[in-house]
Amino acid sequence: MGRGPSIEGRKNATDAVKAKKFTKFIREITIAARAGGGDPNANPRLRLAIDKALTANMTKDTIERALKRGTGEGATEQVVEIRYEGYGPSGVAVMVDCMTDNPTRTVADVRAAFSRNGGNLGTSGSVAFQFTKTGEIIFDIRDDAALEEKILEIALENGADDVQSDDGFVDVLTTPEAYLAVKGALEKAGLTPIDSDVLMRPATRAALDGEAAAQLTKLIDRLEELDDVQDVHHNADLPT
Repeated sequence: MGRGPSIEGRKNATDAVKAKKFTKFIREITIAARAGGGDPNANPRLRLAIDKALTANMTKDTIERALKRGTGEGATEQVVEIRYEGYGPSGVAVMVDCMTDNPTRTVADVRAAFSRNGGNLGTSGSVAFQFTKTGEIIFDIRDDAALEEKILEIALENGADDVQSDDGFVDVLTTPEAYLAVKGALEKAGLTPIDSDVLMRPATRAALDGEAAAQLTKLIDRLEELDDVQDVHHNADLPT
């Protein structure tokens, strides 16, 4: 009978995932501070990046070092932001946000991921028009349907654009600027989301199943494995 991964092996794998996630947070904090200054109260993008890092249990010292790099007080690196757009299996729209110190390497890696997984890289603007930057705060109310009214009231009172419910879940939608205020008000009221983020939300979704869904999942996984990739957005409705 074969043995599974050792405890040490599983821990090392978990640590590697955590380290990669932290690297992405550090890059985002550094870029946000460089673009809009090091004061989170005056820089919504930086405030959001720090909120994500703290939620993931990144230490304040690590956040501070990233801030200093962004404002020029620490070691600097020539990292730039690039967005790649393309099509996955069945024509699914895919956007890939990257931060890199070597765009030539990054575009080659992204193009290879698309071509090897049933997709192709498109031109700038080819799919971006299908997405809107939106704050999403999702709640599971399957065990307490009465929470829907409370979530609706608090969210709308604090600047949410819309509140949608479907099959035991409530999705609060905000502008990127209002996201942290709405999320904070909901959490202050004792309402804990199962997921929340500011992301590129598609106007419509294309349902995929079977081989096409499996192939798109492989493409997304491969893109997310790339060191220079920060986020991957798509408009597919994948089976759960």
